[in-house]
Amino acid sequence: MSIFDDKAIARDIIMDNYQNPHNKKTLDKENTQSKHMASDSCIDDITVYMHFEGETIDDVSFNGIGCTISTASTSILTDLIKGKTKQEAKTIIHNYMDMLDEKPYDPHLLQEAVIFKDISKSANRIHCATIGWRGAAALLGEKIDE
Repeated sequence: MSIFDDKAIARDIIMDNYQNPHNKKTLDKENTQSKHMASDSCIDDITVYMHFEGETIDDVSFNGIGCTISTASTSILTDLIKGKTKQEAKTIIHNYMDMLDEKPYDPHLLQEAVIFKDISKSANRIHCATIGWRGAAALLGEKIDE
């Protein structure tokens, strides 16, 4: 059993990343790439930003308005992929999507993002938990279906 299986700890992590999101800012570095993501059914309207140094994600951030789940999951995403290679980030993103699809995944690779593993039980929240992840995937040249 992981510490992240504790519902109170998971709730605290989600609330902390919602109230104090990591990397929530607009990147203004030259050659920064961005992907705007918006939901048709809720308030989620964010832009994901990435700056690359060769094959490495030198910086990553997001900005905009999002619900608790989208903000927290995107905050955790940015922490996970900053400083990683493009391929490492793709692997992390695919593991996250596999987790949400209830497929085998590497929980060590996802670290605290595993707190969203039960989100698939609330189908209406899956979009919230993946909006930033799908934006990041698009910036990495990957298409993630909803």
